[in-house]
Amino acid sequence: MIRLFLCGDVAIGRGIDQILPHPGDPRLHEPVVRNARRYVALAERLNGPIPRRVDSSYVWGDALRELRDRGVDLAIINLETGITTSRQWEDKSIHYKMNPENIGVLSQAGIDCCSLANNHVIDWGREGLRQTLDTLHEAGIAGVGAGNDIDEARAAATWNIGDSGRVVVYGLAAASSGVPPSWAATASRSGVNFLADLDLQTLEGVTAQIRTQRAAGDVVVVSIHWEGNWGYAIGDEQVRFARGLIDAGVDVVHGHSSHHPKGIEVYRGRLILYGCGDFLNDYEGITGMSAYRGELALMYFAGIDPQDGALLELRMVPLRIARFRLGRASHEETLWLRDLLTREGKRLGTSVAVDLHGDLVLQWISGSDARR
Repeated sequence: MIRLFLCGDVAIGRGIDQILPHPGDPRLHEPVVRNARRYVALAERLNGPIPRRVDSSYVWGDALRELRDRGVDLAIINLETGITTSRQWEDKSIHYKMNPENIGVLSQAGIDCCSLANNHVIDWGREGLRQTLDTLHEAGIAGVGAGNDIDEARAAATWNIGDSGRVVVYGLAAASSGVPPSWAATASRSGVNFLADLDLQTLEGVTAQIRTQRAAGDVVVVSIHWEGNWGYAIGDEQVRFARGLIDAGVDVVHGHSSHHPKGIEVYRGRLILYGCGDFLNDYEGITGMSAYRGELALMYFAGIDPQDGALLELRMVPLRIARFRLGRASHEETLWLRDLLTREGKRLGTSVAVDLHGDLVLQWISGSDARR
């Protein structure tokens, strides 16, 4: 079995960058907040003092032990933060960046792959993207979905997992998640692997490449940033696109952008995560949208059959963000997430149970057999 760790948005810039070992320039160009330290103050007002110049492992909290103890073969995140010292900011309302000297925060957790195909990777201009790509490369961490030209942005990252086979990861950024069309990579311009829409022609363009490059025995993951930040609805076009990827040979659709988890589907035995929810951010103390409980996060541990790419198990670890650190969720919070995922998964044929260890375990029906 190939064990993948997947999660949603990892936004370790702004306030989080300010508490790391090497805080960068705190100046921002947002309409309301002009200094990243303001986000630290908001979080402290809600949950108490946050230490400064913390060890690189601090923000991961209890998640670090889970990553180390569960025998993960590959750890994949959506990195919604430029890793840069650039001062060339884009004309948009939010700007995430982390000082490159803090790259240890990703290395410490053993992150193997960062999807960069999202609406924040170029917040600090194309110089910021270049420095992000270079910093990840120097740290031995793959970045997919963005590059110095379209060929790099479309390229997959690959890993040989012992005798189990090869894992191949692509990154895609849909306009529906707020990615500016001007961020699209071209033959002569850096940028992201951009999808203007999710129509059938766009799907065919994506799947043609995957069909051409996929080798027998590959486990193919497509990490895709799509749709809005809030709301549980999953549109027909989104379902059609995800299933179309599976039909073309993709084994895992790793969807993100929503600030909270969304319903999960198992289609033709393959995993579709429509929205993983935020994993790390500096939103503590920011009011609004509290009904979605955005402070709750999930670690997704997927067991994949290396022979045919089918999902064997999906276990989820419920966590809570407080003081810019991930801790195990309470029993009440775990049950809330269970009920949410079961409610939202009902029309997709999935439900969730809680095991004796407090993990959330996906249940689904494949043919006539219920798999757990």
